[in-house]
Amino acid sequence: MKGKLAALALILLLFSCNANRANANNIASKGKNMKASDITTETKIRDIISNPSLGDWGRLLFPVNAGYYSGDTLGDLQLIWYSHINPQKTVEIVRYVTECAENDEQVFFDIYSEEEKRTDPDKRNTGLFFFRGKPGAKTAICNAGGGFAYVGAMHDSFPHALELSKKGYNAFALIYRPGAQTACQDLARAIAFLHKNAAKLGIDMKGYSLWGGSAGARMAAWLGSLGTEYFGEQSYPRPAAVIMQYTGLGEVYGNEPPTYNCVGTNDGIASFKTMERRINAIKAKVTDAQIEVFRGLGHGFGLGQGTVAEGWIDNAIKFWEKQNE
Repeated sequence: MKGKLAALALILLLFSCNANRANANNIASKGKNMKASDITTETKIRDIISNPSLGDWGRLLFPVNAGYYSGDTLGDLQLIWYSHINPQKTVEIVRYVTECAENDEQVFFDIYSEEEKRTDPDKRNTGLFFFRGKPGAKTAICNAGGGFAYVGAMHDSFPHALELSKKGYNAFALIYRPGAQTACQDLARAIAFLHKNAAKLGIDMKGYSLWGGSAGARMAAWLGSLGTEYFGEQSYPRPAAVIMQYTGLGEVYGNEPPTYNCVGTNDGIASFKTMERRINAIKAKVTDAQIEVFRGLGHGFGLGQGTVAEGWIDNAIKFWEKQNE
């Protein structure tokens, strides 16, 4: 076990070296209030960021490091390493958070105090976006990928959280600091925050799930196996299920939560064979595990709309629900 933890520490250190990390905070001068009904695929990204009704957190809808995305409008938005970005889904997400702001319904939550953010300014680029389901319903925490260099939330966690909320679940999308170690610390803090504030938020944290794609899937797996206490928080219950997309994680500690995986056969970043081996290793520990492999699909397919993977999220939800029976 000690050897495996040492190996994990080395992996975290390597991933934390962000040579391309830039200090671009996307902070624009405040513009005019924009109504949700006015937002279309032609809406400028800079106008969303500068929308006064979104406060300072509107910028966190997009990668803090602007070098990892391109496009001037919501319809043109592209994220490095991601495919199958759905412009209509992007518009739907931005409309959702804008409507919440218009209705004075809090959608963004800080996970660090002002004092903590003063001590570490990078913590200002963190937080949770809340996609509300039914009051008192179970909770999912979604973590986007981005190679631990940026957070690709607009394609890899916001859509998942929105779809989960439509099905009645309370879903959160985490914006975390780049770097594997800091990302896991932020996820541990998010789990702690949600447990402490469950009653206030009207959510059920019993039997919660952790979701993630690519780097975000590694975060979900590490927190599921090692726990919040390994990353600096007090110990909180482990998730009932971990839902992972397209990541080449191989290690198994023997105490993994029930795990669902999905990946494409043409993924040049995350080998489906590596994921199959890990699922089989989890099954060998008499733990429920499942994998779906989609022929011909590459990396970063998100919800998989319009692809052979469409509907995978329904299977993942059924897997999670099974763990709470």
